[in-house]
Amino acid sequence: MINPSQRMRKLDTQFFAELNERIIRLKSRGADVIRLDVGSPDMPPAPHIVAALSNSASKPDTHGYQSHKGIRPLRQAWADMYRRLYQVDLDPEREILLLMGSKEGIYNMIMAFADPGDAVLLPDPGYLTYMTATLFAGAEPYILPLLAENDYLPDLKSIPANVARQAKLLWLNYPNNPTAAVAPFEFFVEAVEFARRFSLLVCHDAAYAQVVFDGYHAPSLLQVPGAKEVSVEFNTLSKSHNMAGWRVGVAVGNTKALHVLYSVKTYADSGHFLPILEASAVALTGDQSWLDGRNSVYQKRRDLMVKSLVAMGLQPALPKASLYVWCPLPQGWTSMGFVETLLEEAHVSLTPGTVFGQYGEGYVRISVTAPENRIADAMQRMERWMRR
Repeated sequence: MINPSQRMRKLDTQFFAELNERIIRLKSRGADVIRLDVGSPDMPPAPHIVAALSNSASKPDTHGYQSHKGIRPLRQAWADMYRRLYQVDLDPEREILLLMGSKEGIYNMIMAFADPGDAVLLPDPGYLTYMTATLFAGAEPYILPLLAENDYLPDLKSIPANVARQAKLLWLNYPNNPTAAVAPFEFFVEAVEFARRFSLLVCHDAAYAQVVFDGYHAPSLLQVPGAKEVSVEFNTLSKSHNMAGWRVGVAVGNTKALHVLYSVKTYADSGHFLPILEASAVALTGDQSWLDGRNSVYQKRRDLMVKSLVAMGLQPALPKASLYVWCPLPQGWTSMGFVETLLEEAHVSLTPGTVFGQYGEGYVRISVTAPENRIADAMQRMERWMRR
């Protein structure tokens, strides 16, 4: 008999894997399922980015192994982006580490720093990889509730001093997945001070920082003076440039932490495909004006969705950023029960808040990554179903 490792017993079946199987069964019976559950951008990158990929891939000498550090032009492009958007200076050689998507970096960061018995401070609700990597590392997750009454910010002052001293990492994520909340700059200042006080590392997942609405600009944690002494920020082109399948991310900030993460990567993976690296540099350095138009499309979808949900008697907040609307449910429903019944009876797929942790109960996450006509159809189906 082949037995998996003990660590595998700590993990539940991944929600989206089960959801995909359920949707396949519904479609096989002729159902038209509208998916508003995943956060994968439905629009392509700008044409000049795709052209750069194609041009590079057509060359005979771009298909071999690449260095784990990638190419200097892409590291420089990330540095230029941070200077342009945040007025943060980064050394492309020491303070920028290329990743195969930020998810890979997040997972490997926890594996690199968290030992059994260490605490890892995790937001709840939060991105699933923070928790799964912590459990795989054998570390102890310490849950930081993200509550509506606190604007979905963790209360760092409530963390017991003995827990904070035991902690290796504090994970933050703003604009937030799944709540779509944003963090004021003052909160980042508080987080950096907290990290200094307890000698831990702040890890900020900034995946949605360029998906913003109504003139809002999301700050970088690294804008806090001295943040690089105690912080690493993770970024990605998946959401910012509609390049989710390309798997292009970056970790920036503390040089010692990045060196440790780099050491893990040299054993865990190999360098990325050169045409993707070269086209990603073009994505960061070329015309950026198309992002405003893309965000306008998302904003129209957001407005349609929120207006429809309010008309159903629900009370979602109007998000300033991210790809999601975080919507409280009517009385009498659990998150999972609502989502499963809606999918079976109205063929609309949402994500239950409990996928992201216990404090997601009573909410659903709804993605704006579908065309406006499909969102309108989904909202109409949902309204009919709720009033049946």
